Amino acid sequence: MLVKIYGSAIFGVSAQTITIEVNVDTGGVGYHLVGLPDNAIKESSYRISAALKNIGFKIPGKKVTINMAPADLRKEGSAYDLSIALGILAASEQINAEEISKYIIMGELSLDGGLLPIKGVLPIAIKAKEEGFKGIILPKLNIREAAIVSELEVYGVDNIKEVVDFFNAGIPLERTTIDIRKEFQEKIHQFPNDFSEVKGQETAKRAMEVAAAGGHNIILIGPPGSGKTMLAKRVPTILPPLTLREALETTKIHSVAGKIGTETSLMTVRPFRSPHHTISDVALVGGGSYPQPGEISLAHNGVLFLDEMPEFKRTVLEVMRQPLEDREVTISRAKFTVNYPASFMLVASMNPSPSGFFPDDPNNTSSQFEMQRYMNRLSGPLLDRIDIHIEVQKVEFEQLADKRKGEQSDEIRRRVLMARELQSNRYKDSDIHYNAQMGPREIEKFCELDEASQTLIKTAMEKLNLSARAYDRILKVSRTIADLEQAEALNAAHISEAIQYRSLDREFWNV
Repeated sequence: MLVKIYGSAIFGVSAQTITIEVNVDTGGVGYHLVGLPDNAIKESSYRISAALKNIGFKIPGKKVTINMAPADLRKEGSAYDLSIALGILAASEQINAEEISKYIIMGELSLDGGLLPIKGVLPIAIKAKEEGFKGIILPKLNIREAAIVSELEVYGVDNIKEVVDFFNAGIPLERTTIDIRKEFQEKIHQFPNDFSEVKGQETAKRAMEVAAAGGHNIILIGPPGSGKTMLAKRVPTILPPLTLREALETTKIHSVAGKIGTETSLMTVRPFRSPHHTISDVALVGGGSYPQPGEISLAHNGVLFLDEMPEFKRTVLEVMRQPLEDREVTISRAKFTVNYPASFMLVASMNPSPSGFFPDDPNNTSSQFEMQRYMNRLSGPLLDRIDIHIEVQKVEFEQLADKRKGEQSDEIRRRVLMARELQSNRYKDSDIHYNAQMGPREIEKFCELDEASQTLIKTAMEKLNLSARAYDRILKVSRTIADLEQAEALNAAHISEAIQYRSLDREFWNV
């Protein structure tokens, strides 16, 4: 007897329905699994055999042929255990399963018949709804994630016996539903950190506000212990809240990577990713034999923090250049190409010198050669994509001992939102969303300078030895500073503040 049952395969951040055809006949004995399965699927026969035996069933002693279609698409992982096991039971007439083709069924089996969680549940549920399936049956630990998709019956089970009883005896399963909009609104403002906890560093806080308001990448330069990491971790608290569309997009990526907690349904706050400096280029941008999203895709719609940026391998930093520009990663293989979104705000930090002190500090023991070699770890093209360079000074004892609380993240975020609203209206007829994305044409149109501003920026470039690449960055940041003040035109004060945020372009740093 031939039975068709349906599962799903993850391809990039989307899913593709897989038809699992199970045929059992008396013309011999054997277990044949075809359709480009990987080793985890090939080994499923042992898990399925033990699981079925422990719930009172068995793999028949006949010729069992299982085809996973489309046969030219490679399938991977252990998530097909449940669908293959049910297909074998139905094809061998051990159970009656007339309704089985109306559901997407996925889950990894343990030897006692229990079900273990799988990856990529949200894209699978979205695809099931698109293709008109009645419902989806999954391990109970995955149901909150799948229940995000409305108008789809979502059933969570602990054991294969529950699924068998559902199809064979009509014993109902408990359906899971979630009011996703209500849950989203409840958790959208929940953060473990707040800017009010940061002592001193008013200049750095202001630079963070400007960066958040314009979507600018930023690098913090300061000695160890000055609060660079503390500041970076609080950036998501002042960024605009995720929209529901962004939340779904972000959740899909984390679902594919298996990073969604069992108690979580939808990601409600912007992600903050902080990879270690020993990370490989593949782990950062994504890829591998079976491509997986990298750290820059996991930071999509959020913040990627590179602590001690010069300590990262040069090749790792250089592979970020294209994603920073295109806001997506394309991973190409001989037989396929996968695209992962990667629209993130880069926040980086570094010591001012190998010794940890600023070049003009008496405690600095680094030679001119050591300084230059240290700074040369960051290439010009990469720094060209970072709009704001801010020096973070050591916090004095008086500031640390001060009991007064600083400005809260909510207050800063309110100003950021007002600036972003101005930008949304300004760029409503283009593909640009915020100031950091402006090109030469937009800079010329929206960053007109009066005579005083032109004189100031010309003097700054001559006196401070600013590079030519700093010019556009200064104008972009100036536009954001003006937006924070709700000002229509740029003035000398905006230009003056923006010039302060280009530390690494000065001859002082020997770059």
